[in-house]
Amino acid sequence: MIVWEAFEYQGITYDLSHLHSSRVKYIQPRKAANPERTYKVEVHYSLHCFSKALTPSADPLLNYSDARETRTFDIERYESSKRLPQIIQGMNSKWCMHTRHGKFFVVEPIILNNVQENYDVFFNVTRSTTKGVASIFVQSAYVRDSMHSNRLFLTKKISLYVILNNKLIGKPIRVQH
Repeated sequence: MIVWEAFEYQGITYDLSHLHSSRVKYIQPRKAANPERTYKVEVHYSLHCFSKALTPSADPLLNYSDARETRTFDIERYESSKRLPQIIQGMNSKWCMHTRHGKFFVVEPIILNNVQENYDVFFNVTRSTTKGVASIFVQSAYVRDSMHSNRLFLTKKISLYVILNNKLIGKPIRVQH
C-alpha cells in the first residue's frame, strides 16, 4: 500500500491522502449470455501524478522523493490530481487507449481557469498478489500541453473490462492501430 506524506511549502500543507492506495469495485453488466461480473481492483498512484521532472531552476524546497526518485512538487498537477479518485472510480464507463509501451490511458475533459483542457491519465494493469484481484497503477496524470501533446499514440479504443479480464486470466492484449 502506498501512503503519501503531506507536502509543506511556504507555510501551506498539501494533503496527499486522496492518492493513498485504495480499492474499487467495477461491475460489468450482464450482456446476452455473459453474466454480470465484478472486478475487485487495488489502485495505486505514482508521485508523477503530483510532481514533474527536476530542473536546475526549480526551488529545491519543492523536491519530493519516494524510494526510487526525486521530483519537483507541482501545484497545478497536485490540484488536478484531486480529481483522480473520481476518474478512476468511473473509468469503467470510459474508453481506454493503448500507449506505445503496452500501458493504457484515458482522457478526461476538465475545466481549468474557465477553459476546457484534456487531463491524461496513464496507467498499467496487472494481477494483484491477492487471488482474483487486479491492480491499477496510475503512472502519471497531467493536463495535456505543448510538451506532451505529441506523446499520445492513438489506437483503437478498448474497454476497461476487457483489460481487467485479460490481465486476470493471463491473456495478452493485442494493440490495434
